[in-house]
Amino acid sequence: MTLIERFLKYVNIPSASNAGSDTIPSTPEQLALAKVLADDLLAIGVKDARVDEFGYVYGSIPANCEGQPSIGLIAHLDVVDDVPCAPMNARVVKNYDGGAIELGHGYTLDPAEFGRLKALVGKDLIVTDGSTILGADDKAGVAEIIELAHRLLTHPEIRHGDVKIAFTPDEEIGGGAEKLDIKAFGADFAYTVDGGELGGLEYENFNAAGARVDFHGVNIHPGSAKDRMKNAALIAVEFASLLPAAETPAHTENYEGFYHLNHIEGAEEAASVSYIIRDHDRARFEARKKQFAACVDFINARYGEGTAALAMKDSYYNMREIMEKHMDVVNRALDAFRACGVEPFVVPIRGGTDGARLSWRGLPCPNLSTGGMNGHGRHECACVQEMEAMVDVLTEIVRAK
Repeated sequence: MTLIERFLKYVNIPSASNAGSDTIPSTPEQLALAKVLADDLLAIGVKDARVDEFGYVYGSIPANCEGQPSIGLIAHLDVVDDVPCAPMNARVVKNYDGGAIELGHGYTLDPAEFGRLKALVGKDLIVTDGSTILGADDKAGVAEIIELAHRLLTHPEIRHGDVKIAFTPDEEIGGGAEKLDIKAFGADFAYTVDGGELGGLEYENFNAAGARVDFHGVNIHPGSAKDRMKNAALIAVEFASLLPAAETPAHTENYEGFYHLNHIEGAEEAASVSYIIRDHDRARFEARKKQFAACVDFINARYGEGTAALAMKDSYYNMREIMEKHMDVVNRALDAFRACGVEPFVVPIRGGTDGARLSWRGLPCPNLSTGGMNGHGRHECACVQEMEAMVDVLTEIVRAK
C-alpha cells in the first residue's frame, strides 16, 4: 500500500471528536479508526502495536544501532465535528494547472482566495467534492508516520535509534495529550506531525483559556415590563460589546491575541456565551483574562450581583517556554528539512497542539508540517508531493547521527 493509498483509506473512515461527550475517546468512531491503525501497524511489522482503553494507539520500532536518542512521532486521529466528514468523496487532481478547482456543492478552490495554491502548480492535489472536510488534519500526519514505519522496517540499512509512535484521540477538542502515557511511550523527545505547508516548524503557540458566562434574567410580559424585565439575552449581547471589537480572530494575525465568541444562546430568563481567550505572551494572556473578568464585574454592578456568573479555565500554555531549553530538538528538525532540499520556516501556531501540553508535561515536542492546507473547512486539500517529502524529512529526523 502506498502513502496516498493509506491516506485515502484513513480519510474514508469518519472520526470526528465531540466536545459535548464525557468519554475518552469522545466518539466510538475514533476508537474504530484506532483499531484500524493498530492493525495496519501490525501488518507492516510493528510487533507491539496496540490500542489502549482511551483509544490511544502505540507502537515502536526498535533501534538497529546504539547511542541514539529515542524519538517519538505523534499525530491525532480525530477530525473536527463542526463540518461533515462523511460520506467522503476524495479525488486526486493530477498536475494542477494553477486554475480554480470546482469541488462541487457550490465550493471552489481558487488561488485568488487561497494563495498557497500558486506554489503547487504542476503537483498533485487531493480534494473533496465540497460536501465534507478532507481530514488531512491530521490523517496526513498519521499516514506519513505509518509510511515512515514501513520504510524503516523494509530498509534495515537506515540506521536509527528507537522510534516511538502514538496516535491520539480528541486533539481537536483539546484532550489529545491528557491520557498519553509519557513514561510508557518511552521517547526522549517527540514531534507532532500536524502542520500545514511543507517546511513549517512550530515550537511556540498560544496560551489558552476557555470561558463561559451565564446570564440570569427576569422575564415579564412585554406589555408590563417597564423597569421590571431583565432580558438575559440582551445582557449577553451587551457583555460581548464590552470586549475590544478589533481583538477577534477575524482582525488579528501572527502574534496578536484575541477573544473569540464561539457560542451564544439564550432568551429573556437565561442566556450564555462561551469564549476562547488566546495570546502568545503570558503577561498579555493574564491581562486578557483579567479584562474578561472585569467585564463580568461590570455587568453585575449594572444589573445586580448574580446577573452574570463566570467560569474560566486555562487550557494550555505556550510551549516556547519549554522548547527554548531544548533547541537541539528544534535544530534536528531544521537540519532534516534542509537535508531533504526543503527550506524550513518557523512560525508561531495560532492555536494549540498536543505538543504544547506534552512539552509542559515533560516531553519536548515541537510540531512539523504535513503538506495539508485549509484545515477545518470544505476547501481542505493536501499535496501528494509534499506528503511524500515529509516522509523523507521524518526519515532524516530519526536517522542516526
